[in-house]
Amino acid sequence: MTTDIIAVTGATGALGRLVLDRLRERVPPERIVAVVRDPGRIDGVEARRGDYDEPESLAAAFAGVDRLLLISSPELDPARRVAQHRNAIAAAGHVKLLAYTSLLGAERAGPGVAEAHHATEALIRAAGVPYAMLRNPFYTEAFAHPGLRDLDELTSGTGGRGLNTATRADLAEAAAAVLTGDGPGGRAHDLTGPLWTYPELAELLGIPYREEPPAGPMGYLHGLAKAGLLERQTDDLRALLGRAPTGITAAIR
Repeated sequence: MTTDIIAVTGATGALGRLVLDRLRERVPPERIVAVVRDPGRIDGVEARRGDYDEPESLAAAFAGVDRLLLISSPELDPARRVAQHRNAIAAAGHVKLLAYTSLLGAERAGPGVAEAHHATEALIRAAGVPYAMLRNPFYTEAFAHPGLRDLDELTSGTGGRGLNTATRADLAEAAAAVLTGDGPGGRAHDLTGPLWTYPELAELLGIPYREEPPAGPMGYLHGLAKAGLLERQTDDLRALLGRAPTGITAAIR
């Protein structure tokens, strides 16, 4: 495995930087390539310029790469996001493994947050390259963050239902395990962290809990939780980590 060249796109992002850190623990740095729009922001490994909107830059960035982690574009428009991913997939037709940071539930078609991921997974399968779909849940950090300690009370619109979030650190470690492992391609990893609830989080913080749905995008996510759509559990993340995923108590501490 140490002879393979591993590339990570979006390597200056919050997840991408963590993946680079985990890869450095597993393989020599000269076997790691960071594909970013601004190579000057990368230290310690080879940096190549690659822009999802510029196919020619991706072809050059992926040259000689054996294993690629395609971190999904932050673009919000599904059509443009899929087009960007299509550019990357086309440039990666030679790789031994194409791993993609998808979303839990992306196996189902339909509008919503998983729409672009579902379409991207279909493009990857059609490309005929060995693949690994890393279907990540929502990040724990989106719900449980240091600012909560300044609150007098904790509110949510989840109805006390469970959330199967996972920390970025755990998901980065799982991605590194897939990129450096010997497992077969052609499978999806449905990644889930331990269930937690907002009342439990309020108790950990030592503050009262009250049911009140938030406005904006978080209100949508809380609605998913209230409908029981974030309670799915699998052993896939545990298997990749070789340990229990980080729970809410450890994440807060």
